[in-house]
Amino acid sequence: MSLRSESAPPLATLVDAFARSPSPMVITDARAPDNPIAWANDAFLQVTGYTADEIVGRNCRMLQGPATDRFTVERIRSAVQAAEPISVELLNYRKDGTTFWNAMTITPVNDAEGLAFFYAAQADMTYVHQMEVSMRGTNDELERLVNARTQDLTTALEQKTALLHEVDHRVKNNLQVISSLMLLKARRTPEGEARDALQGMAERIGALSTAHRMLYSEGDCTHFNLGDFAAEFLADMNAGLDPERRRVEADVESIAVAAAMAAPLALMIHELTANALRHAFPGEREGRVSIVARRTERGMHMTIRDDGVGVAAAAPNPAGFGRNLVEMVVRQMRGTIAWADAGPGTTVDIDIPLQQPA
Repeated sequence: MSLRSESAPPLATLVDAFARSPSPMVITDARAPDNPIAWANDAFLQVTGYTADEIVGRNCRMLQGPATDRFTVERIRSAVQAAEPISVELLNYRKDGTTFWNAMTITPVNDAEGLAFFYAAQADMTYVHQMEVSMRGTNDELERLVNARTQDLTTALEQKTALLHEVDHRVKNNLQVISSLMLLKARRTPEGEARDALQGMAERIGALSTAHRMLYSEGDCTHFNLGDFAAEFLADMNAGLDPERRRVEADVESIAVAAAMAAPLALMIHELTANALRHAFPGEREGRVSIVARRTERGMHMTIRDDGVGVAAAAPNPAGFGRNLVEMVVRQMRGTIAWADAGPGTTVDIDIPLQQPA
């Protein structure tokens, strides 16, 4: 049964359509030696720059050149030898030596006697490849600019970090110098209110220096670890106490708080602990001070408790302002504070809202 429909166009019409097609087309003679070109349409001649007389009878390899991919050529040769269709893109050369990217589909054509021709429909893909090269160049340039900008930002960040640590070092040293000067002055001041005041101020500055040092020790200057501060503060406090008579204990969670709260929290913890040690255990009374801090839904709850004589029994101190200072600091942090007799001792409960770490 014939595959040709009664309504199919005549062969002459098909040949004329192929000849006028804007797509380059070429037919090679599979039975002639070296499979030469037998026919090419005008579009093929325009793309290659050759005339029909210059290409008919020659193998299509005439379009290959130094930069033509040998692997792709071998694929075409293998497909032709096996009489199998193949679609590839190949860099070809025009008559004037310029290059173009040729996308081709090569199809074997049989007649009654077997393989007779190879038909190749082609397309000039030079513009597409030029766009790809241009895009790669653009991407390379964008990558270069991004890398340069990243390097600039990294350098700027490193400079700012170095400056920050330099400022931190100087502030820390200045606080230590001020504390040392006040302690020196206190030792040269007769016993009494003035000496106690100088001693107390030196201790407060020492607590601020500790908080300031720890704020930058981990490389994150935006947050302050309350648990780490409590551990170091506890070590400093107990170093100056007789462990057989008095001690300070701490059970503080590792709570990250905003850097702006480092100094107020350090000052508050120091003031409450120092006041308890100073006033809750008169004479040779033994005792213990505990610091407990836990994170809550709203922020943090802290309890400072001692087992001393209690607020009511403590000796009045007209010159002291520790309680006022603590309450002022708590208000500054938008918290609440409650004082209570613990029987024995005093309990201070503090609730402070905390901004969640970013």
